[in-house]
Amino acid sequence: MRSMRRGIKEMDIILSRYAAAKLGAMSDAELTEYDVLLSENDQDLYQWVSGQIAPDPRFAGLIQDIRTLIGNAE
Repeated sequence: MRSMRRGIKEMDIILSRYAAAKLGAMSDAELTEYDVLLSENDQDLYQWVSGQIAPDPRFAGLIQDIRTLIGNAE
């Protein structure tokens, strides 16, 4: 639910798609990391996912996974 009710519509779409595709197969550690990511500011998340700025290093792998899923990988 937290993936779908974000502050900006773009992140609703991106994270809803990611959650639908990935959450069922995530380990407890991966779910915890994703939960922490969801606490980040939507404007920052959007800039990270869109490649406008480099992501926080602690989320780099997860952001890359999201970017790959949405077709915005570098």
